Amino acid sequence: MATDYRFKDTDWALILGASSGFGGATAVELASHGMNICGVHFDRAATIPNAEKVKADCEALGVKTLFFNVNASDPEKRNEVVTALAKEMTSPESRVKVLMHSLAFGSLKPFIAKDPKDQLTQAQIEMTIDVMANALIYWTQAVYGKGLLKKGSRIYTMTSSGGHIQFPDYGAVSAAKAASESYIRQLTLELAPLGITCNAIMAGVTETAALKKIPGSEQMLDIARSKNPSMRLTTPDAVARAIALLSHEDAFYISGNTIGVDGGEDVVAFVQKHHL
Repeated sequence: MATDYRFKDTDWALILGASSGFGGATAVELASHGMNICGVHFDRAATIPNAEKVKADCEALGVKTLFFNVNASDPEKRNEVVTALAKEMTSPESRVKVLMHSLAFGSLKPFIAKDPKDQLTQAQIEMTIDVMANALIYWTQAVYGKGLLKKGSRIYTMTSSGGHIQFPDYGAVSAAKAASESYIRQLTLELAPLGITCNAIMAGVTETAALKKIPGSEQMLDIARSKNPSMRLTTPDAVARAIALLSHEDAFYISGNTIGVDGGEDVVAFVQKHHL
């Protein structure tokens, strides 16, 4: 647990992708500082226990929780979640203090292949960008429309070095990451007058379920361990602590950025020999 500071008991975090990885870790970390948690996730029977554990861990920290197992890209489900959250937030001081987009669902195929069946289709590209980028805008619009974003609110999206460098079969996801960073800059322009900050969090290579779906992920992990100046992988907990820190009131002037939470991994070009 990070430094002991408390958020208001009327503050809520709305986390998209709350059942595991960065979203799950951030839910528990923010709960440890007194923030109520609304988690949105899309799990089938095999992975539902992950969401249940995150919810239970948050409740054990004494905060209120609302968890929804729904498709975050479904407009009707989005409206249902935001409406239910608004009903829970009865105090005039209530606000969505944190809106975090951590949805990791996309197609991993090349743009070009000898057999057209092996390359990305228009539907797959559009789905990837819709879930991993556009959803940030739609959820922000929905929460703002209900009057739940107020002065001091924070908006985050998860990005990676894949937003500016390429990996095999990663083209659609890379485009989505780049788009989400652009969306953060535009949201900053539009929401800064209201005292709302927006930042993209660029995590280092992290051993998550989403990473394991990327072809060559084991090699990516090995390279990250070798070139990271801290000689370690990034963890969901490290990212969660950074988000909690940026959500503190004193971080009111940090906005419009892509912030690396990677121990310096992205600035190192080659595998290094550590001499210390």
